[in-house]
Amino acid sequence: MKEDAYLTLLEPGKETLYKEKGSKFYGYAFPVKNEAQIQEILTDLKTRHHKARHWCYAWQLGARYENYRANDDGEPNNSAGMPIYGQLQAFNVTQVLVVVVRYFGGTKLGVGGLISAYKTSAQMALEASKIIKKTIKTSFQINFDYPLMNQVMRILKEEQIEPLTQEFLIACKITFSVRKTESEKVFEKFNKVYGVEIKKIDE
Repeated sequence: MKEDAYLTLLEPGKETLYKEKGSKFYGYAFPVKNEAQIQEILTDLKTRHHKARHWCYAWQLGARYENYRANDDGEPNNSAGMPIYGQLQAFNVTQVLVVVVRYFGGTKLGVGGLISAYKTSAQMALEASKIIKKTIKTSFQINFDYPLMNQVMRILKEEQIEPLTQEFLIACKITFSVRKTESEKVFEKFNKVYGVEIKKIDE
């Protein structure tokens, strides 16, 4: 995959159910943007499954896959959260939360059995989701006076850039996004035009 792209989920996946020796493991996968959103989803699932024994999960955030967390929620160390996280890695997705809700069936599964069950449930949840590729983009704003309009428009056309917003007054302003790998080249093109101010903006 290109360095300016990553895999994530289009929308929350379908609920899945895996059964092992009477225990039920409900699997869920969600696209997420931040930890606050993750907490909301966990609170909602705990309300929906208030009779469950464990709500184990793992998440990965960041277009560079840089942040993650795995939580065993009372299961033996590394028997739940890490197997779930392992599936996030196997599917190579980020900006994703996977939760496995367990209802205890009366028979202990042992650490090996738990690892297998949580891994399988996480795998099923991700298989029941639509995985998409997203491009990492850099956004810019350019400011220029109206007489430079033709030069600016020519560069936008050459680079096949669709403006996000545009204001054409005496002082003109255009915002646009380009693939991260193209951003330096585009910045230099506009920067070379006398009278055009270009700056990076947060999306």
